[in-house]
Order: sequence, then C-alpha cells, then structure tokens
Amino acid sequence: MIEARNVSKYFGDKKVLEDISVSFEEGKTNLIIGQSGSGKTVFLKCLIGLYNPDEGAIMYDDVVFNQLSFSEKKSIRQKIGMMFQGGALFDSETVEENVMYPLNMFTNMSFEEKLDRVNFCLKRVNIINSNHSFPSEISGGMQKRVALARAIVLNPEYLFCDEPNSGLDPKTSTVIDHLIHEITQEFKTTTIINTHDMNSVMEIGQKVVFIYNGRKSWEGVNKEILHSENPELNEFIFANSMAKQLRNFKLK
Repeated sequence: MIEARNVSKYFGDKKVLEDISVSFEEGKTNLIIGQSGSGKTVFLKCLIGLYNPDEGAIMYDDVVFNQLSFSEKKSIRQKIGMMFQGGALFDSETVEENVMYPLNMFTNMSFEEKLDRVNFCLKRVNIINSNHSFPSEISGGMQKRVALARAIVLNPEYLFCDEPNSGLDPKTSTVIDHLIHEITQEFKTTTIINTHDMNSVMEIGQKVVFIYNGRKSWEGVNKEILHSENPELNEFIFANSMAKQLRNFKLK
C-alpha cells in the first residue's frame, strides 16, 4: 500500500501542497485529478521520491520512504514503474532498446531473457513487429503504448502514470485507459494516474482524489463524482466538459 500522511511541500515561501493525507488502494486504478497548477504533479513527484515533502510522510507498506537514504530507496524504486507525460522515449534508441532499458539498468538477466521479457510486454500492449522502429517512425498512440511497456517491464508492484493521455485523440486515449486498467487488474498492480481528463475518471477511476490549490478537496469513486456537492470539483467537471465540447466543435 502507498499512503501519504499530512504531506506538505514548499518552494521558497510558497506552500504548494498542504496537509494531504490519502491511502491508495492496492490492485486498483487510483486517479489524482485537478486543474493545472493545483499541485497534483508536485504531489506525484513526492510519491515517487523526485521531491521530498517538507512535512509529513510517504509510506510504502509501513516504510517511511522519504526518510530513507538514496541507496535505501533503491529497493523500493525497483518495484516502481513510471510512464512519463509525453512518453519520454529515447529518440536515438529503437522500440526494443527503449523497453529493455530498465532491464539493463536493474537486472542481471541474459540478453535472451531480456528480449523475451521485452517481447512479452510489447505484445501485452499490442505492439507487434515494431522492435526495430525508432519513436519518430511510430504514431503518438504507439509511443504511449511503448512507454507503458517500458513501465511494466520490471513487473512493478506500483505503476505511476503522469498524464498518459496528453496529446492523444479521444479514441486513442480510451485505448490507453483500458490498457492501463487491464494491466492493473491482471498483475494486481497499485496504479496511480495523474490526469485532468474526465473521460479517464469515468472510465477507470476506481478511486479518485481531487486536489484544489494544494489541498485534498475530495476523494471517492467515479460513480460518486457527478453527485458531489463540492463546488470546486463541480467547477472542474464543468470546465472539463466545456473544453471537450469546444474541441469537438473545432474538429467539426
């Protein structure tokens, strides 16, 4: 289980996160939502150790992650898979090399064993016969699926996804959502997704945490979200819906 306890974060005199406490459910898709600038990206970076909170604790199965030394954090980081915003693939490396990168870094597997694992993960995200293609030679949706394959290649206990649908059309976004959800259930992964996409919330939000101005403003499941009496959340939902309608209008 991953848990945040009374987490606060400052940049200079500015408090970006304030007293956030939340438990993320094992084997489920947990979504962190909020407007741009709400603090959700900073919170995600605290969860994975890119930032240390100034107050509070990040817990991994009762271990205080943010109090560990750099070397002590390594054993937990090896259990983490990360899908970065935009995919963050290495342009100069092939699809196969991109997915194999964590195996080269963290395992002593033979090349044949690594290749078998890479091919398994690529097949799992429906990427076939593209091992030797470069990222510039495949579509944006395929790049996201390759990034997901790389994120799961170490068979992580914890999967973090930062805006996995950014830059994708609605149909491809739904494909990525369903893939993440299926992988979460199949491998019993604890998945935490940072997003502002209400489609993702309604499709796969088994637990949803809404952050507003650096504070946890609401949490629940997606079936409850449309009946919320939280004014900030309702405003976020309305703005998201209006933006979607405007995009659809422009496409016409």
